[in-house]
Amino acid sequence: MTLSGVNNPCSELKCPIQYVMDVLDSKWSIMILRELFSQSRRTHELQTALVGISTKTLTQTLRKLEAHGLVERTVYAEVPPRVEYSITPKGWQLQPVMFALHQVGSQWLEQDPCVCALIEPAQF
Repeated sequence: MTLSGVNNPCSELKCPIQYVMDVLDSKWSIMILRELFSQSRRTHELQTALVGISTKTLTQTLRKLEAHGLVERTVYAEVPPRVEYSITPKGWQLQPVMFALHQVGSQWLEQDPCVCALIEPAQF
């Protein structure tokens, strides 16, 4: 049986890797999640941390991540209103994958790991 062509058992099923990639969709999704792994953030904090992202792209990406259940939006009844985004339990499932990407990237760059919100995942 080959992986390409008619005999591919995945041709009739949804590929799990493709599904996750479709959900994450862009580099900005991954970078937003990276920022939220350390703590909940307000929109302007994400905008500052993610150099080069437009307000429109940030808003669209946050909405998509929220729709997929990876990010939770909390609105506080204050004047002016305060909105914070945080990682959901479903979103935390991506943390070991992100940590692995961080390790590989550090090796490929042949440098010490950068300081970011990714901590070594708990061993299951």
